[in-house]
Amino acid sequence: MTARTRADLATASRIVVKVGSSSISGESSWRIPVIVEALAAAHARGAEVVLVSSGAIATGIPYLRLDARPTDLATQQAAAAVGQNVLVYRYQAALDPFDIVAGQVLLTTGDLEHPTSRSNARRAMERLLGLRILPIVNENDTVATQEIRFGDNDRLGALVAQLIQADALVLLSDIESLYTKPPTDPGAEPIDVVAPDADLSGLEFGSTVVNSVGTGGAATKVSAARLAAASGIGVLVTSADLVDKALAGAEIGTWFEPALS
Repeated sequence: MTARTRADLATASRIVVKVGSSSISGESSWRIPVIVEALAAAHARGAEVVLVSSGAIATGIPYLRLDARPTDLATQQAAAAVGQNVLVYRYQAALDPFDIVAGQVLLTTGDLEHPTSRSNARRAMERLLGLRILPIVNENDTVATQEIRFGDNDRLGALVAQLIQADALVLLSDIESLYTKPPTDPGAEPIDVVAPDADLSGLEFGSTVVNSVGTGGAATKVSAARLAAASGIGVLVTSADLVDKALAGAEIGTWFEPALS
């Protein structure tokens, strides 16, 4: 049943959680077991959980002995091919103590735009969930070109939530909630709830942030959250460090109310 409020996350039957590169790559890789523990708790109560995780390219960079994120497509694809393997290994190692098996699902926009491949993707995801496997979804960076990229995994998270008709989507960020303007600016105030018909045109979410490990930011999360909410899926945007509280239904973060069908 669709989560109408944050509190409903504690009992939601099907949840998609998205985490970005900056939260789980490099020196932040310690956060993987923390996130997994929260996912495992939801899984233990019977929820079906899907993790959308960025980080393949960022994870692969050190193994290619590169000092920074590559700018050419071929090297990015090579880093993704190496990093995806390592990333899923790290998640599986963290899941082992909970006796949970991960399943890797790599997608491009074409997989979700064409009816046949979209149907195949949905069927595979449904079967994985039925078998109590925890799907780990990422963009298929090894084959994706600029023309067939999702652009960011916040949007991929929203599209996956739509694909499997999730009850809720949790977008994990570097800060506890969204703000009316960049949180470092004077007068910035946290946003508690966003109604489906809310006018956000006067707020300053900033442009997409590009750093050494990934892309994303407040603007992409707002866009993805509104996409999912418009299709009747409740969305919470909050810090990766608060994922356990988020899945327990705590009053944290910014909640995007789902549109009523």
